[in-house]
Amino acid sequence: MLGNPLRMILTAGQVHEVTQADALINGFPLLCLIADKAFDTDEFRGNLAEAEAEVVIPPSVRRKAEIAYDAELYKLRHRVECFINKIKHYRRVATRFDKTALSFFSFVSLAAAMIWLR
Repeated sequence: MLGNPLRMILTAGQVHEVTQADALINGFPLLCLIADKAFDTDEFRGNLAEAEAEVVIPPSVRRKAEIAYDAELYKLRHRVECFINKIKHYRRVATRFDKTALSFFSFVSLAAAMIWLR
């Protein structure tokens, strides 16, 4: 709602975000989903159509046919970018000091909780 995360999944650096998209939204009642062009796949759009959610994803440049989306509603996506900026204020997250994925994800979760409490 305010751009704060409801669920986070840590993946390897070479793994594309769209592979985890269904796991991120699973179990949440959806009215609308706002995402960037990276999430513009037919499979993900099909899953959102089954959930009867409004899809606000601009079409990828690879698409031959334009897909309409609400550009005004898409402007709310900046809230996610603002959260990412806030979490990078925690030096340990920004510099990735932690050696293991578990300790890094634990600190990211702690930083997210501290941002939620503001």
